Amino acid sequence: MILEGVRVVELAGDIAGPYVGKLFADAGADVVKVEPSGGDRLRRWRSGALFDFLNTSKRSIVGSIEDEEIFELCCAADVVVEEGPPGAFPLDAVRARNAQLVVVSITPYGQTGPWAGRPATEFTLQAGCGSTGGRGMPERPPLAAGGRIGEWVAGAYAGVAALAALTAAQRDGVGEHVDVAWLDAMCLSMNTYTSVFAELSGWPPLPRPTRTVEIPSIELTADGYVSFTTNSHQQFHDFLTLIERPDKADDEDLFNALSRFKRRDEAWEMIRAYTRVRTTAELLERATLLRVPCGPVGNGAAVTGFDQFVERGVFVENPTRRFVQPRVPYRISGVASRPLAPAPGVGEHDGAIDWTPRAETTARSVEGARPLPLAGMRVLDCTAWWAGPAAGHALACLGADVIKVESTKRPDLMRYTSVHRPGTDQWWEYGPLFHGANNNKRAITLDLTQTEGRDLLLALLASADVILDNFTPRVMENFGLTWDVVHAANPRVVQVRLPAYGLDGPWRERTGFAQTTEAVTGMAWVTGWPDGDPVIPRGPCDPHAAMHAVVATMLALRERDRSGVGRFVEVVLVEAALTMAAEQVVEYGATGEVLSRSGNRGVGAAPQGLYACAGHENWLALAVETEQQWAALRAALGDPGWAADPALATADGRRAAHDQIDKELGAWTATREADELVELLARHGVPAAEVVDARDIAFNPQLAARGFFEVEDHPVTGPHPVPVMPFRFASRRTEGWMRRPSPTVGQHNGEVLRELGLTDADLDGLRERAIIVERPLGA
Repeated sequence: MILEGVRVVELAGDIAGPYVGKLFADAGADVVKVEPSGGDRLRRWRSGALFDFLNTSKRSIVGSIEDEEIFELCCAADVVVEEGPPGAFPLDAVRARNAQLVVVSITPYGQTGPWAGRPATEFTLQAGCGSTGGRGMPERPPLAAGGRIGEWVAGAYAGVAALAALTAAQRDGVGEHVDVAWLDAMCLSMNTYTSVFAELSGWPPLPRPTRTVEIPSIELTADGYVSFTTNSHQQFHDFLTLIERPDKADDEDLFNALSRFKRRDEAWEMIRAYTRVRTTAELLERATLLRVPCGPVGNGAAVTGFDQFVERGVFVENPTRRFVQPRVPYRISGVASRPLAPAPGVGEHDGAIDWTPRAETTARSVEGARPLPLAGMRVLDCTAWWAGPAAGHALACLGADVIKVESTKRPDLMRYTSVHRPGTDQWWEYGPLFHGANNNKRAITLDLTQTEGRDLLLALLASADVILDNFTPRVMENFGLTWDVVHAANPRVVQVRLPAYGLDGPWRERTGFAQTTEAVTGMAWVTGWPDGDPVIPRGPCDPHAAMHAVVATMLALRERDRSGVGRFVEVVLVEAALTMAAEQVVEYGATGEVLSRSGNRGVGAAPQGLYACAGHENWLALAVETEQQWAALRAALGDPGWAADPALATADGRRAAHDQIDKELGAWTATREADELVELLARHGVPAAEVVDARDIAFNPQLAARGFFEVEDHPVTGPHPVPVMPFRFASRRTEGWMRRPSPTVGQHNGEVLRELGLTDADLDGLRERAIIVERPLGA
């Protein structure tokens, strides 16, 4: 097991912190979960199945950081994951005993800034990150995504940061304090660089409401639902062929997603006239033949029967034998998965943790700036769209020299999601999402269909540590870049493949995007109104899968360094997304209940909802999870008579009276400004947030204080702020992550290829033969 011998103390509950612990435990680390006497509250969440999923292969003891035993345990650890209030963990005292210790602090807003320490929930953070405000129909309130997506994503990013910091600590002998904020992680994963779109567009006026749904997306069929994705012009053209409406192929207005939404009644009429009289299976078969990204719409009961998952053995039995669960979503050649042990009972291992104390160490002096964790690594990034580039971006931010390899004819098509129309000067350089996911990289172009281009890539492999792609399996195979070829070119290289559905199975060659994946896994099933259809959450599975690819890459590099032999890694987009939807599967297995849509209400909070405030389209998100927060809300309201009703003293009572509470709260908010109410409620300790338009995270004072946006000075688009990593290393607090802007097409052809010994004359010859270009062919 790759992390065997690594010691982790988990001072955390619920999802985010324990998911970090799970990532380490699955890779072989000894993870000790420290719980209060009543246990992690997730033990009491629904049937407890989600706790059992998150906490396999861990040990449990009862205590807190105030106890001498727990303090000593932290001093003997390699990594501590904690989620206490900012500044509560005795960082200096523990690190004085163990200078190599990595402490990962996960909080809603981070350790510093004007909002540090504010109460928050998944629901209020979705409102604050810009996700909720853009989802849904204009005639209804904004709509939050179902499930606890932000917590899963924060855990995945924290896992990357923890493993990277551990790598650096074991190399340098110097520990790290990692500051992870849920809000930052959600702004990066549940908001697709909308502020960068606004920035590159010159901040045009924004008509409100801004909420939309994708067309096409999840559509009713004769026997259920089907999901379609049309992210490109070609995909929508093929979709018109699918629904037998070639007469609309010249209607360019329909090819624009926003224009299509404005004409939604017309669009839905022609789509549904076709889908509602055909079965899901018929539609999937025809869409696949036309290469329209598509998928079934899963839920807790159905997803385990998806043929791709069945064929690949994606679901495994939990050690309790109460349910099945998603397996670890990556595979590393030559490394067996750790057998799952049951989640521990509360305090099951009290008195049984026998870690020998670490010898007291003092931090080594490091001359100059401390190297980043992956400094000296070279990555060939052959990826496109979002998940793959986001993985390469994280590796680049962590110090690797990431060389983005693009086709001369078909570069990363995320460049073409541009704020400028085709035909304008260098329009392909104005793709906001490309800027967000590709800064810190160098870029070259190669025509891999020609022998010279492929030979150049193989030559670059000789000095590479990692080659990464996220194409359908046939693409790299058609280029002749299979594992045996890659391994022969460089026996120490790690090849990481991030396909949508996997390298084998009946869906291996199907194109997949985040929207389709969210439908397949069940994420969409729990998003929407109880009286409406499922709604896709919009994209979080891409960065979530990317972080699993980064974790797997770092694990494979550790194994390579141990054995001297490179490794082949498969990380599957849809399988990583399954972790965020795992609750549906494990709860169904344990109880037979199919979790479904509840609009803006939630299981863990009452009241929870959005309340209209003064002005046009101003909304307050509010959630009450504890009796203390209910008392605090009553105080903020001025303790009105209706709130003193004894029936409202419990969560069950408030849930039963939710409609009446909503009516009273709505009357209270209707004449007040949302931002003022947020400040009032924050002072009283009530989780609340203003529902912001996605682009307006650029003006969030907490994000600004944390340096979440850094200026990218781009050679074509000029300087503009771009979101970066959602965690901070204390050792680099003033340095930031941005080292170079996102590259233009082929910007570093000369720089990179000269490192292979090519001359200017060689480069000119390659350009003449279109082996390399600095302008996409056919753009």
